Amino acid sequence: MQYRLHSFLFDITGMIVILIIVFFVSTSQSIGQALSIYIPNSFQQLNTIFLSILIEAIPFVLIGVLIAGFIQIFVTEKMIRKWIPKNRYLAVFMSCVIGALFPACECGIVPIVRRLVSKKVPIHAAVGFLLTGPLINPIVIFSTFVAFGNDSRMALLRMGVGFVAALLISLAISYLFTANQLKEPAFNQMHAIDTVTHKKPFSKKLGEMMNHSIDEFFDMGKYLFIGAFIAAFVQTNVATSSLFLFGEGIIGSTVVMMGMAFILSLCSEADAFIAASFSHVFPSASILAFLVYGPMIDLKNTLMLWGAFKARFVLVLIGIITLVVFLCIYIINLLGW
Repeated sequence: MQYRLHSFLFDITGMIVILIIVFFVSTSQSIGQALSIYIPNSFQQLNTIFLSILIEAIPFVLIGVLIAGFIQIFVTEKMIRKWIPKNRYLAVFMSCVIGALFPACECGIVPIVRRLVSKKVPIHAAVGFLLTGPLINPIVIFSTFVAFGNDSRMALLRMGVGFVAALLISLAISYLFTANQLKEPAFNQMHAIDTVTHKKPFSKKLGEMMNHSIDEFFDMGKYLFIGAFIAAFVQTNVATSSLFLFGEGIIGSTVVMMGMAFILSLCSEADAFIAASFSHVFPSASILAFLVYGPMIDLKNTLMLWGAFKARFVLVLIGIITLVVFLCIYIINLLGW
């Protein structure tokens, strides 16, 4: 009871903050004009970027929470045990393959993964799905093909390097973590209940699914809003030229592009068009780093993971993703691909 009251108050507080931010940002220009107050261009730019990130991400978050609600009500632990092999290598491979076939955004995938983990999916299998879902699903690969002038080379490299990196990262996680790593113990107890075993009318199950989806949206939504605002603030106030502090060689340019992918927090269905615009500035390997790293981990995604999983797990996951992607890109560059 105490946990539910705390969760309710936290959700209400979070939503009030979200509504204040959205209202302030979306109406700042009209308020400024009405009061004859000059609104700096930088704030107008922050306004535009913040709203564009939200407009881009929210539909995918809604899809994600609906799928999460469906999993909670209609998918049992018994079903999942049949689908996921006990062997860690097979489990990781299968999760990466399923993720590659599943169109999902890095925002919408987090609530789905949290729900799967609460249903006893091994954490390493969940990570495989988390990484490949937003990175190499058919929609993303096709958008990459179009963005680079109908050239399949970059799309195939993104698919191949992303899949290999996801396998390596998931296997590393399987050796480092065995427990589910969910942040709230009460979340495990409250949401791991198998509701399908009870004989309930379909209409009631559908209502429960919607209730779970709404709870999931309010829980994950606040982290999306905060992450989008921070990403917009950084894009507005951090000069791009400062990123070249690391140099312009393959190592420096790869670090720069991975950093930009993290900060910009672009939707994976559209990031290839931004990456293609850097083709005349950075080498192909660095562009590939941007395309692989961003969908795996970015600023808004990090905050959403932070709200769902333990801090140590999130930090280790970010570190492994960064190291593996960087090494994969460095090897690709050495091979001249």
